[in-house]
Amino acid sequence: MKNRNVFFWSIVVALGGLLFGFDTAVISGAEESIQKLWGLSAYEHGLTMSIALIGTVLGAIFGSVPSDALGRRGTLVWIAVLYLVSAVGAALSPSWVPFMVFRFLGGLGVGASSVTAPLYISEVSPPASRGRMVGMFQFNVVFGILLAYLSNFLLRDIGPDAWRWMLGVQAVPAIAFFLLLFRIPESPRWLLRHGRTEDARAVFARIDPATADENISTILVANAAEQGPGESLWAPQYRRPVLLAILFAAFNQLAGINAIIYYAPRIFEMTGRGQSAALLSSAGIGLVNFCFTLLAVNIIDRFGRRRLMLVGSVGLILTLGLVARAFYTQQFEAVPVLLFGYIAFFAFSQGAVIWVFISEIFPSAVRAKGQALGSSTHWVLAALITFIFPKLTEALGGGNTFAFFCGMMVLQLLYVWKLMPETKGKTLEEADKVLVLH
Repeated sequence: MKNRNVFFWSIVVALGGLLFGFDTAVISGAEESIQKLWGLSAYEHGLTMSIALIGTVLGAIFGSVPSDALGRRGTLVWIAVLYLVSAVGAALSPSWVPFMVFRFLGGLGVGASSVTAPLYISEVSPPASRGRMVGMFQFNVVFGILLAYLSNFLLRDIGPDAWRWMLGVQAVPAIAFFLLLFRIPESPRWLLRHGRTEDARAVFARIDPATADENISTILVANAAEQGPGESLWAPQYRRPVLLAILFAAFNQLAGINAIIYYAPRIFEMTGRGQSAALLSSAGIGLVNFCFTLLAVNIIDRFGRRRLMLVGSVGLILTLGLVARAFYTQQFEAVPVLLFGYIAFFAFSQGAVIWVFISEIFPSAVRAKGQALGSSTHWVLAALITFIFPKLTEALGGGNTFAFFCGMMVLQLLYVWKLMPETKGKTLEEADKVLVLH
């Protein structure tokens, strides 16, 4: 890649995505052991599974505050600390309550990471490669999910405390993330927003000396046309990007992705597979997710965000519809293949595009707040769906549950077709001119 500095910075920040994915998926291998160990009721078990997501919601809602006040890099350092404390604390928890506290802290890190990491990468990346660079965050999310599934499978038979090792190994990448963050600079756009022009010029010079002054001038002109960092996200001119971000993030979870990732072993057991086979099938989901995210990240800047979403929406409708049919007819032979197909289409579209698209559609004055809005919408629905999924399948059955997710993807297809703009190849400031009403 031409901009090697940007590539290295993006890789480092994207490690937050790896921890995000690992933290999200690792509980799937430990949830049944924890339920038995502490004798949790159905309600307590649902709360245990969703407590990290409750923390994630709060981390996402308030993630823009430290991101704007401390800077993107400073916030990421504190996120790394949260990941480390959560991993060690949850693994060593002697009882249910401290376990919940440490999982909650990890959730705060996930939520804040989903705001700050894509924001940082989008603000340092050139337009021609921004989709691929920000997409690297999602690539690392699914890599983290894959590592969690594989780790759970490998550690499943080491004894009654296997679940503690499953959760504790996250400390290793958390330490690496923390140390590497001290080798990246602050976001130049954040520096300009806070009047540190020469510091920003030095960072842009490390990205591309030939365009540093031009970038500074363009951004300062755009900043001058906006109000300060305290400007309201709910101002009339931001209605369109706000609507686009909320709907995009909502459809991401209404596809049922977090329910399937969190409860993958249990879903496979519902189709008649044993526990070991279910864990291995879950690892297969992680591998498919990884491969198709890698494909999407490498073509998103060539084919565009909108085209990936159109293809993915159609595929999600077909696979979810067929899974629902399998549950209605009790013919489960094809369910693993269909779920692998579902994950492939999701990774190729929503999974790869969400953090790229939301990081591109808001102007500098409200970019952190807009990212926080999209991220918190995503995580509120993730927590809700994860919490109610066991009760939902119990009350409605697998067929109706997957049919609901299928219906939501029909609405997503309409959203992409009628409302979603294309942002590939545009600078952040050019995208603002199209989307914001001046």
